[in-house]
Amino acid sequence: MRSTTDVILRTKSIEEAKAFYHGVLGFAIVPDSPMLGFETGGFTVYFEPGDSNGPVFEFEVDDVNAAKERLLSQGCTLVEEDPALPRCYLRDRFGLTFNLTRSYH
Repeated sequence: MRSTTDVILRTKSIEEAKAFYHGVLGFAIVPDSPMLGFETGGFTVYFEPGDSNGPVFEFEVDDVNAAKERLLSQGCTLVEEDPALPRCYLRDRFGLTFNLTRSYH
């Protein structure tokens, strides 16, 4: 397991996020991304439509399902899952929400 430099947020107003992060803060928009993303220098922040769920950090693993099962057995809770991608959001016992995604390295 290794972290990426991506943080995912949800908002009901993608255009407002774009106006603030690009227009006010001046961050470059990530090209060719399915989500609205901004390069901040130290990390990339992505926005997807939906109800706010707080910041979601991203961890890459070789096998999403195996990592998910191992973490669930250690007290993490499943927040949401999309096997089609494959990815899942987990919350650890300390309150950190993270996305498990398949590593392509």
